[in-house]
Amino acid sequence: MFNLVVLTGRLTADPELKTTPNGISVTRFSIAVSRRYRSGEESQADFINILAWRQTAEFITKYFKKGSMIGIEGSIQTGKYTDKNGNNRTTFEVVANNVQFVESKKDSSATPVANTNESFSNATADDFTEIDGGMDDDLPF
Repeated sequence: MFNLVVLTGRLTADPELKTTPNGISVTRFSIAVSRRYRSGEESQADFINILAWRQTAEFITKYFKKGSMIGIEGSIQTGKYTDKNGNNRTTFEVVANNVQFVESKKDSSATPVANTNESFSNATADDFTEIDGGMDDDLPF
């Protein structure tokens, strides 16, 4: 059996890093995920709650902001509770195991999320060093 979710979407708010009483980092946020639609129909979005722990939570809160596009791989987790009116409720959220950047910094309409001075876009062949080709015999394919 599998419980695997892969999503890409935009954060609906800035994620906030919190810490449990045991000192474990955690963040909860939601992403807007576009739903497929037919030509002529208005596009729709689903808003999906995400939970991230430890280094994943720290990474998200450091590099992603409201409007940032994010890729998430995780699993669905359900919970049950009774609301203030005595009704039984079920919650669904995705527990993020891995996250990644989905768009380049220049394509993002959100505030830049990473600060780096390195750029390889202007590199030429002279900027690289050729490695010894004798290693091909060791490759398994």
